[in-house]
Amino acid sequence: MLILKKLFSRRGLIIALWCVFFLSSLNCCGSDEGKLWGEKPAGEDVELQSKVFDPKTFVKLSEEIKPAVVNLSMVKTLKNHPRRFRNFSRRWGPFDEFFERFFGELPHKELKQRSLGSGFIISKDGYILTNFHVVEDVDEIEVTLSDKEKFRANVIGTDRKLDIALIKIDSWKSFPIAPLADSNKLQVGEWVMAIGNPFGLGHTVTVGIVSAKGRVLGTGPYDDYIQTDASINPGNSGGPLFNLNGEVIGINTVIISEGQGIGFAIPINLVKDVLEDLRDKGKVERGWLGVMIQKVTPELAKSFGLDEDKGALVAEVVLGSPAEKAGVRRGDIILSFDGDEVDDPSELSHLAAKAKPGEKVELVVLRDKERKVLQIEMALYPKDEELLLARKDFGRLGIKVQALTATLKEKFGISANEGVVITEVGPKSPAEKAGIEEGEVILEINRRQIKSVKDYEAAMEKAEDTVLLLLHKGTSTHFIAVKLK
Repeated sequence: MLILKKLFSRRGLIIALWCVFFLSSLNCCGSDEGKLWGEKPAGEDVELQSKVFDPKTFVKLSEEIKPAVVNLSMVKTLKNHPRRFRNFSRRWGPFDEFFERFFGELPHKELKQRSLGSGFIISKDGYILTNFHVVEDVDEIEVTLSDKEKFRANVIGTDRKLDIALIKIDSWKSFPIAPLADSNKLQVGEWVMAIGNPFGLGHTVTVGIVSAKGRVLGTGPYDDYIQTDASINPGNSGGPLFNLNGEVIGINTVIISEGQGIGFAIPINLVKDVLEDLRDKGKVERGWLGVMIQKVTPELAKSFGLDEDKGALVAEVVLGSPAEKAGVRRGDIILSFDGDEVDDPSELSHLAAKAKPGEKVELVVLRDKERKVLQIEMALYPKDEELLLARKDFGRLGIKVQALTATLKEKFGISANEGVVITEVGPKSPAEKAGIEEGEVILEINRRQIKSVKDYEAAMEKAEDTVLLLLHKGTSTHFIAVKLK
């Protein structure tokens, strides 16, 4: 009885109401079914084409989805920028050299560079999707909603390869969200709407159709763009491309300066695959196969004994990669990856990226007109520097060598008449760590004389964990022991 009296007292009522508000706020900040993003419930889709004939379709759609689209304003600090006498140079052109010699450069100054972009809110607690290139190396991000309300935001995770970034508004407020579609269901010819911040003009709406799918532009390893004629301009980067159900089907990312009325968006399904990694780890951990691949043309298909020009032709196998360990060879054509058929190199890249490091997958390859099944344990996609060193043309030492020629002797000031010249040293390689430099000549490896590149390759194949080199530099020679691991 005493508990009931307390509950219905003024203080108890206030506490109860506060609890209800707090619990409801926690619920609104979450995502449906534990997902980071929201999706429309099944059954809410409307026949898209019938909508187009309603003259108010785009008006209603714009009003519905605009609140979840944001304009982004970024500030980046450019350091170590010397201050020169630019004004004097403009006014007194002939005296430019005089001022530079007499005064030199003024002390270095930090410059603030401002840029604009777009994004869209995917969760009620303020997670926003945009492009990586929009927020790369920025110091400040200001988010402006459609009602002009402004917030600060922080970068949570980025993925350079896919060109996406996840940022978050610093606020307890519950925000409207843009639900994400299934972009695999997208069809060429569908109507789409783009909303963004072109040229800093604020929330701008453009309409068009999907003019193509699966475009490969050479911007990265996972190109699979949606092409649209809905106008996309500078400042639209990171903004959403909606279907007529008000769902995001892509992130507007690329424009071609030479083309008029053509823009490209990243399919939203590619983004869904990495969103949780971005939120939880700040980066994307992808599976790595370790092959350099190329398209199978009709001519290549015929020469390799294939009925169709499908698959991915292995042009090179990376040293020490999962593919090499599993026995993949140059000239193999990869036909399937863990049960999924491979139509082209782009599809193989996507399938390999989805695999988790440590996961075991089955690879079917065509070799000498016979199918072979290989078991591969995927590895974590290495950093660019590590991948560079793993390439066979850098070898275990992490260097490139060439035969000694008169041109190279003159270039590096070499007096030796035998050996091979080191023309490039990979970053963070065993050679670089040992202090080896470009222009040095390898005379011996493990006390074996080296007269040609072929000698060098043969000696390195037999080398174990440590290799003894006799190097020539300038007019002197010296021994150095290099640990290969």
